[in-house]
Amino acid sequence: MNPVAPTSQRFWLVFLVFLHTVNTYMDRVCISAAKGPMQDEISGLDDQMMGYVFGIFAIGYALFQIPAGWFSDRVGPRLGLTIVVAIWSIFTAMTGAVYTAISLLVVRFLFGVGEAGAYPGATRAMYSWLPAKERGLGQGIFHSGARIGAALSLVLMPMLISAIGWRMTFVANAAVGLLWGGIWWWWYRDDPAKHSKVNAAELELIQRGIAEEAATESKVPYVQVVTSLNVLLAMFQYAASNITFFISITWLQPYLVETYGSEYAYLASLPLLCGAVALWLSGYAVTYLHKLDMPVMSRRLPAMMGFALGAIGLLLCTQVTESTSVWMFIFFFSMGTFGVEMTLSPSWAFCMDIGGSRSGAVSAAMNMVGNMGAAVSAVAFPFFVANVTVPGIAETTGTANSFFLFAAVMNLLALGAWLLMNPRRELKEISSSALKIRLGAFLAMFLLVMAALLYTKFVYEPKREAREGTGHGGVSCLLDTKCLLDAKFEGHGFCGGFHSMPEAASNVGSTRIERGALV
Repeated sequence: MNPVAPTSQRFWLVFLVFLHTVNTYMDRVCISAAKGPMQDEISGLDDQMMGYVFGIFAIGYALFQIPAGWFSDRVGPRLGLTIVVAIWSIFTAMTGAVYTAISLLVVRFLFGVGEAGAYPGATRAMYSWLPAKERGLGQGIFHSGARIGAALSLVLMPMLISAIGWRMTFVANAAVGLLWGGIWWWWYRDDPAKHSKVNAAELELIQRGIAEEAATESKVPYVQVVTSLNVLLAMFQYAASNITFFISITWLQPYLVETYGSEYAYLASLPLLCGAVALWLSGYAVTYLHKLDMPVMSRRLPAMMGFALGAIGLLLCTQVTESTSVWMFIFFFSMGTFGVEMTLSPSWAFCMDIGGSRSGAVSAAMNMVGNMGAAVSAVAFPFFVANVTVPGIAETTGTANSFFLFAAVMNLLALGAWLLMNPRRELKEISSSALKIRLGAFLAMFLLVMAALLYTKFVYEPKREAREGTGHGGVSCLLDTKCLLDAKFEGHGFCGGFHSMPEAASNVGSTRIERGALV
């Protein structure tokens, strides 16, 4: 007699959180597409203030990462995600109702606070529904929604604004979010055993898959978990991946326009599309290796291969940036982006493995520090272009080759970090005095992340002599764009990560390029 086959409700969960991340990026991209008409109607909204509006999201988003992750762990992702989606949807709609720059700052900060729970809450939801062997593919599909959603939004949002106006466009985006939140509350259950569509075979598959990893879930205090070697290394490698990813979402499109002509601007989307493919491929690899009874290598190997490929792609870029062939440059740059995007699925699956029932808060801590990678890039890129030379790589200033080399080195260090990361490593409880020291160190790191974000979003600006310098292909022209440095980030993610994508508007010569936000 054939046993009853497991149902597939857990895959519907993955599809639902995929739509969730598409929704987050629709809301983020909207303000970039609406920048021009918003400045025409809102009092005091000049370019500098618009940069602050973009930047204030990053502060609210990063500041509330850990509280939002803890909240989802505490109340469960069903209620947690319903609340955070409702919050950011409300403030998305309120964006369309503002008439002063100050009120817009407040609304966008609260919008960032709401979206802080998007990725940690979804990660916690998948922990309860996906056995460890399926987490990699689940995370890959989930995060690919950011890239696909942003690509669609960059086309759809301008059309929608043209049809119904920018104010009603924000309201329409809010309605989509509230609709998703209603479906989530109606369909999702924190315990799959309480879902009417999950049969006994699927429930047994889920519970067995989670139980196999339960022995590695630590019961020690949260502060000890997030300051353990595993999590500290996860934070570092995620920040390193954001340093690379920053390149593709800020200066790449204007660089192509200045260097090769405006007819090649569309090629800036190719690395991002390659990144979406990488997320699916890496997620499949993580799942396949885990099924081969390789729980540690299923996380480690795809991430290490990704960082190696990212470093190789960036190093090859340094050899072709003077070439007249745009296709060779895009090929190598896409290779680098493909590589770093391969690291997302194992990174978030790793957080689920070691965080267990606290995976929301653990992944939030990684994502918070990932924002610092983006902040470091915001300062490092113009500094390297204006000041750093490297024999054989960047003989003179005014070229991005030195920054490519810097990002490649960070990728190699991140590859080394994965050699030490082990989701099966057991944590032993430490003394209260040692725990207090770790708490102080963790708070100091949190303040450092906040300081880096505040500095890059509201204070930092390249020196005038750097902006007026000359260099290959208009790279120096990019340094004249303040909005470039006011871009907002999640991580890769990063989306939130991300990895993270900015809301920015760049002026390159007479060409205005509006870009959406992928975080």
